[in-house]
Amino acid sequence: MKTLLSISNKFLMKISIKIIIPIFLFLCVTSLSAQEIKPDTDLVQFSGIVVYGDSLQPVSFTNIFIKNTKRGTVSDYRGYFSFVAQKNDTILFSAMGFKRALFIIPDTIKKRRYSMVQVMTSDTIVLPVAAIYPWPSRERFKEAFLNLDIPDDDIERAHRNLAIEEIKERAANYKMDGSMNYRNYINSQVDKLYYAGQPPPNNLLNPFAWAKFIKAWRNGDFKIKKKKK
Repeated sequence: MKTLLSISNKFLMKISIKIIIPIFLFLCVTSLSAQEIKPDTDLVQFSGIVVYGDSLQPVSFTNIFIKNTKRGTVSDYRGYFSFVAQKNDTILFSAMGFKRALFIIPDTIKKRRYSMVQVMTSDTIVLPVAAIYPWPSRERFKEAFLNLDIPDDDIERAHRNLAIEEIKERAANYKMDGSMNYRNYINSQVDKLYYAGQPPPNNLLNPFAWAKFIKAWRNGDFKIKKKKK
């Protein structure tokens, strides 16, 4: 009798385990599926345009941040912006030359998007005081004004540097540098090798000879010097 009872108890335990475990898993799954996963309804896609109050022109590159946080964005060239914020966030608008503006996203909106047009007003910049002291007397002012050395502009300097007489004078007094002397020496050596075994050409067409002749003529080397008594 005891053996039969033990066998029946074991049989019932196996059946109960096989039945209870699937039922428990089924109830867990159904309970999880029945639960509603509530999204964060406070998130809002906050978008808009920043314009200037007087002309309604877009204010480019405006700093748009959530107050007391480091989250935000910058408006583009057309003044448009868009970023994710939360309801009741205080939005700070700031731009160079404009007064700061604050806007609180309302918590009564029902949609996940909110758009606005933020109008910015110009800010008056106060410059430091500039103290201008007059001249001690009218005569001192006249003297300083007449003796004022006004520098030449670019056009005046260009006219002076491109003057024909000055260019001629510089060309006449310009000395040959190392590269020009080297080129002259190489040319003379090439001429010697080129005309080897034949008479050299006439120096009548030699530009260096003409340059030496003109320079000597200007220096007065061909003038007849009077003998000192």
